[in-house]
Amino acid sequence: MSRSSYDRHLTIFSPEGRLYQVEYAFKAISAAGITAVAVRGRDSVVVATQKKLPDKLIDATTVTHIFTITPEIGCVVTGRSADARAQVQRARSEAAEFKYKYGYPISPDLLAKRLANINQVYTQKAAMRPLGIAMILIGLDEEQGHKPQIFKLDPAGHYVGFRATASGTKQTEAINFLEKQFKRSSSTSVSAPDSALREAEEIAAKLSREDVLDMAVHTLSTVLAQELKPSEIEIGIVGGPDAVAGADAAAQAAQRRFATLSEADIGQILERLAERD
Repeated sequence: MSRSSYDRHLTIFSPEGRLYQVEYAFKAISAAGITAVAVRGRDSVVVATQKKLPDKLIDATTVTHIFTITPEIGCVVTGRSADARAQVQRARSEAAEFKYKYGYPISPDLLAKRLANINQVYTQKAAMRPLGIAMILIGLDEEQGHKPQIFKLDPAGHYVGFRATASGTKQTEAINFLEKQFKRSSSTSVSAPDSALREAEEIAAKLSREDVLDMAVHTLSTVLAQELKPSEIEIGIVGGPDAVAGADAAAQAAQRRFATLSEADIGQILERLAERD
């Protein structure tokens, strides 16, 4: 039988054990032409992505791929915009329901697990279709002392934590570049796999807020092979250096909130990278 005989229904496996409609959802992510990067540091985590306007008449302030879910959790979504907004709305609903039920904010890993379970259900029932998006969740885990975290979810319902990752059209190139950046930051040569993992974790623990911003923007600029303008990228960040000693709880909480950078702030990062080159 031809391949087309097995891709007309979501719940039918091909003889090779493949679900073609799930694979089509992965292809929809790349078809959007957007690349996103996430990097985790010592006390902060950042996401950076392209910002493209399909029409010059569109109001740029209404187009975004970075969303706030809770005060300490945000995300970047690549793929189909309509699916992205639906998934973000579901994530906000799940986070609000969790806080109402248990009395404290949901952690990034629990939210990622819940959304991944929902995505996996979409691959089981013919009345649904997989969402053509990849979501990268970033946030601070209050139970682990506000430790920064990155989780990446795909249409198949798979999720896993990262020190740095990418999604979208140039995903492979970006991940390879990030791996080289982490190896370059290492001062020792490590051969054992366990030692290499520990070394990578130590490198991530040394990256400051400025370091993760520079690495994310530099990665995006390199893999796209073009000079970026402040209006062509979006950056979201959560966490940062703890507030000065003696500051009240409100000041410390504000320091940990998820926020998107303005074009002026992005311009400063691009100027800093240009001077370094």
